[in-house]
Amino acid sequence: MQLPDDKQWAQRCLHDGEFMLAARHWQGGMTLQIGDQQKGLTLIDGQPRAGLQDGVAGVLSFSGAQSTWEKVLAARPERFHHDLMANISTGQGLARRGDPVLHAQYYAAVMRAIELLRPRTEPIVETADPKPGEFAQAVGRYVYLSLAGDDYRVYFEEAGQGIPLLLQHTAGCHGSQWRHLFENTAITSRFRLIAYDLPFHGKSLPPQNVSWWSENYQLRGEFLRSVPLQLAAALQLDTPVFMGCSVGGLLALDLAHKHPEIFRAVIAVEGALQIEGSTAALEELWHPQVSNEYKARLMDGLMAPGSPVNLRKETSFVYASGWPPLFLGDLHYYLDEFDLRAVAGEIDIDQTAVHILSGEYDYSGTSELGAAAHAAIDGSTWSEMSGVGHFPMSENPQAFIEYLLPILDGIA
Repeated sequence: MQLPDDKQWAQRCLHDGEFMLAARHWQGGMTLQIGDQQKGLTLIDGQPRAGLQDGVAGVLSFSGAQSTWEKVLAARPERFHHDLMANISTGQGLARRGDPVLHAQYYAAVMRAIELLRPRTEPIVETADPKPGEFAQAVGRYVYLSLAGDDYRVYFEEAGQGIPLLLQHTAGCHGSQWRHLFENTAITSRFRLIAYDLPFHGKSLPPQNVSWWSENYQLRGEFLRSVPLQLAAALQLDTPVFMGCSVGGLLALDLAHKHPEIFRAVIAVEGALQIEGSTAALEELWHPQVSNEYKARLMDGLMAPGSPVNLRKETSFVYASGWPPLFLGDLHYYLDEFDLRAVAGEIDIDQTAVHILSGEYDYSGTSELGAAAHAAIDGSTWSEMSGVGHFPMSENPQAFIEYLLPILDGIA
């Protein structure tokens, strides 16, 4: 494995705008232990220097066998080796040392430095967006819903006509994730797409009669399930389809179990019966010394390295833009509360058809978890989406639509 020396590495970082922005004010350094070889950078107020200077504090270290690093530093890393946290979280051979808060503060810089050691392959693609002066297909408006005894002003966008299809975004995000589907006439000619923002997300503001600013935000299942139910009632939707991703993918299966009379079909993108983990181990996601940039970079690591870089960065942008407690609070449902393992066999696909899609590179709602959910729900369908990660509809919509259209054809 031939890599640039530390001086060349430091020069690449110095002349890379993304790294320099992410490393701002960093006093410390980073080391990579690659088998018997060590590579290092010293950071002086965010300026990279070759090698790790003696006595430097604030150092983040990552170590592993050379065979593991060869996979991590490949031009197109294979599954679970594309991101340091993906590798570490799934036990693929790397280990990290250093202060966890410092790690969260500068993980974006660390990962960009890793990317600068790889051969450069970051595709940028043009999307199917309308041309300047033209209007997008989506039209947005607000509806007032009564949820858990309080009134909420909920924003949604819609496009198309035909079978109603409710779209639930991921944790800490909003309905813009689905925008690429709105411009696809093969979908909108037969389906009325309705992408909503959960309360506290996007344009759906908090309620007016609750002191929400003095309470610990946690997304709970009963409240989450009530949103698509109340929205379907308010819009007078006749047996709609429900599709959600991540938190929404879990919610899809939850609705199929608890409210099969409402939905003709559910599509669980990155769906599972349970996700291992706990919000207690993720306190850095809402730490007063850690910015939303950490969330954005972590989400980038959940996406596939072959997905277009401009769409990956758009997906991450939303995570850097949300209310700071939002993402960790949403994960309460995702990690702490949701568990259908004991009851999945009760789901009746004769009432609500169940379709599950899993991204190959997703190390949270893995393909293995999607396949296990499929095995537990008799009559469901499941596919692994090759070359995409946790956010297929926004990171690589062209690839996602290829997997989605056969499901929609069957529903139509």
